[in-house]
Amino acid sequence: MDTPLQHDVYTVTGLNQEVRQILEQAYPLIWVEGELSNLARPRSGHVYFTLKDSESQVRCALFRNRALRLRFTPDNGERVRLRARIGLYAPRGEYQLIAEHMEPAGDGALQQAFEVLKAKLGAEGLFDPTIKQAIPAMPRRIGVVTSPTGAAIRDVLSVLARRFPALPVLIYPVRVQGDGAAAEIAAAIDRAEARREVDVLVVTRGGGSLEDLQAFNDEAVARAIHRAHLPIVSAVGHEVDISIADLAADQRAATPSAAAELLSPDGMAIRRELQARTERLNQSLTRQLMHHRGYLDRLARRLASQHPGRQLRERAQRLDELEQRLVHAGQARLTARRQHFEGLTRRLRAVSPAHQLRALAAQQSALTNRLQIAMRSDLARRQARLQENARALEAVSPLATLQRGYAIVRDDENGRILRTASEVKTGDRVHARLGQGELTARVETVNPPSET
Repeated sequence: MDTPLQHDVYTVTGLNQEVRQILEQAYPLIWVEGELSNLARPRSGHVYFTLKDSESQVRCALFRNRALRLRFTPDNGERVRLRARIGLYAPRGEYQLIAEHMEPAGDGALQQAFEVLKAKLGAEGLFDPTIKQAIPAMPRRIGVVTSPTGAAIRDVLSVLARRFPALPVLIYPVRVQGDGAAAEIAAAIDRAEARREVDVLVVTRGGGSLEDLQAFNDEAVARAIHRAHLPIVSAVGHEVDISIADLAADQRAATPSAAAELLSPDGMAIRRELQARTERLNQSLTRQLMHHRGYLDRLARRLASQHPGRQLRERAQRLDELEQRLVHAGQARLTARRQHFEGLTRRLRAVSPAHQLRALAAQQSALTNRLQIAMRSDLARRQARLQENARALEAVSPLATLQRGYAIVRDDENGRILRTASEVKTGDRVHARLGQGELTARVETVNPPSET
């Protein structure tokens, strides 16, 4: 049996990395449709799930930055469509899909209509690369067919202002979604073609769902682009969105900003190029470019296998797995503690002092009755004593004297008790309290006591 050479022996990690690189290079972004199951959402914000059909399944991961862009909340059992890359989770040696985008499979009808129209127009030659016109490198004026209030026109104008502010822009305002939008777009293209006011035309709008982009997947728009002699750049949606307008246009830009970048010369770059453009520099740059291209290719291959972003994603996925294991272990421990507590509760009930509590309750009731009897007896004695004291108090009370016909007279002005007649004068008001009621009188005569 032959013994393999040392350089022919892979480590497990090295083998997984090489297989992952082969998978990622062999498969571009692909669309996959299936049913969701085993959906998990850890606190990291990543989403892990299995995509399956009646015969097979594949593990999938949707990382947090992509999950935040979802327009719906996925759930187990739903049919979805993924735009994803194929990768390999090296720690387990399992291949998986790294999802870039997820949408309900209900959008499939629009996608099917898109594919039908794409096949029809393609068969007619509307997408033929040989009929596409060159885009002018230095246009004198740019026309833009888009919504005048949308984000797309703001992006285009912002880039043009930064790169070449002297370049004029003519806007052909249209609606970019909803009923009648496609007809407006097609009419604007025909109007720009008839007027010949611009050197190149940009047909654009911002990103959205397949339904939002439907106006740019319309046959009328595609035919308007095809019959125009103006060079047309299509910049519809995000980088991953491909529309019928993109296929029919002379050139596609990934975004509205990219279209503005494509059509506008860089003023600063032109100035630098004019100052430094010599034959000797061109020859030197050519040699250096070839040298650095090879060096860059080597670095790119090394970076593809050792990119820190990929390692971070794998570490994040591993962390999520450990978190789920910790949660399960905690739940198991809690269950064991609950069972132990229930056992102690049963033992406690078996030795419960309930009968002693009943005896003490009966004793308490008897003592309470004795206390109530003693309190009633003491209360009766105190009431008798109170009545006796009241009678004694009444015997010496000045009120009793008043009841025998006497009165207490006060000066009405200052309220002092009058003891002699000389304390008042004729005309003063006095107040007298009787045994029954009170009265106020005015002094008519004063008879002071005689001197002895």
